[in-house]
Amino acid sequence: MQISQRQQAKGQATNASGSALSDDVIASSGVTFQLWRLYQHAWLVCLFFPLVALVREPLAAWRLVLGFLALLFFAGSYTWLMWPHPVSQGARAGARSRLSVLLFVALSTLVFVLSLMYDLSFLWLFIGVSALAGVLLPMRSAFAAIVLLTLLPLFITVGMHGGITGVDWWWLIALMLLVRGLGLDMIGVARMGSAIRELHAARQTLAWMKVEEERLRLARDLHDLLGQTLSVMTLKSELARSLVACDPTRCAQELAEIEQLSRKTLREVRKTVAGYRQPTLTNELDGARQLLEAAGIAYSIEQHTGELPPALDAVLGWTLREGVTNVIRHSRARHCLLRLEEKQGMMEIEVLNDGVRAVDASAKRASQGNGLPGLRERVNALGGTLEAASLTMSGKPSFRLRVELPLQRQVEAASMLEE
Repeated sequence: MQISQRQQAKGQATNASGSALSDDVIASSGVTFQLWRLYQHAWLVCLFFPLVALVREPLAAWRLVLGFLALLFFAGSYTWLMWPHPVSQGARAGARSRLSVLLFVALSTLVFVLSLMYDLSFLWLFIGVSALAGVLLPMRSAFAAIVLLTLLPLFITVGMHGGITGVDWWWLIALMLLVRGLGLDMIGVARMGSAIRELHAARQTLAWMKVEEERLRLARDLHDLLGQTLSVMTLKSELARSLVACDPTRCAQELAEIEQLSRKTLREVRKTVAGYRQPTLTNELDGARQLLEAAGIAYSIEQHTGELPPALDAVLGWTLREGVTNVIRHSRARHCLLRLEEKQGMMEIEVLNDGVRAVDASAKRASQGNGLPGLRERVNALGGTLEAASLTMSGKPSFRLRVELPLQRQVEAASMLEE
């Protein structure tokens, strides 16, 4: 029972994490769910022309009902296939689904048959079919399908008129351009969604590699530090045990050396773990360069600093890490400025980007996280100030994270790092 509950909780946590990631990916695309739904539903206006044709033409009751049911099936299938956001996981799964491809073929055949059975007004439905081809099919297949869908209205119209005479060429050319244009647009949208998903996957991979690198460093340092020391302590303990009865003085000396060695090792382990847990400004600058380059964000670094106390260096490293992480996760920045400057006994660090934060659920969750509150606690512990707010720079909305710290060695900060 307990195992089942744990697995259920783990599954819920995984689903929540995947949902949050999907929200971040959608927000980074610049196209919200609402905007995408409005855009894809707008093309259902092509149903207007066959509906008018059904109402105006004197048809038998069964043909009229059949025509309305066919249009209803087309509208429902189109909405279902185009419902997922193009950069979401649902869109990628839908594009790989055999059912989606079969439904696309069924709709193409349906429009072709309806155009022959009823009226040329049903050719307008090829606009929606072309959009589905651009979203669902691989690029080469989609391009071939769109070319075919563009030429089908021409062949059907000429065939039903018995030649090129009597064809309304202006209407036909406009229809063919719409079929071609929307299909190619959807190919671009699908490729954009794929590129954004790959970018976020690359960011996750970089973060995972950074964590693994730190784990390996800690394992290596602890192995180098404790391997020989523990071997020496083991040998001295065995020697002291053998000397308890025959040479108590020598035994006491060995035990004293073991105590000194253990205290020294404890101090070194604390320093090693502190070095693992506390970032350094130099390492964080290198990591920021790698992350910004991987995200395709241009950056500039202005650094005017000398040697810094360990406590200040660690807090500045945390600030840089938090600022760059927020730039990548919660903005659509094109340029990021990293500035470090020493002036009037204060150390100032600033992370400024020209991206606008996404005002949606994902951004609200990010703002309620532990990043900035935890950073504020570190800054306050050293008597500094933190500012994180939106502002306008050169007429463009921007976001700035700014921290000021007093540039002086503090005994409390040093002891905090040692602990």
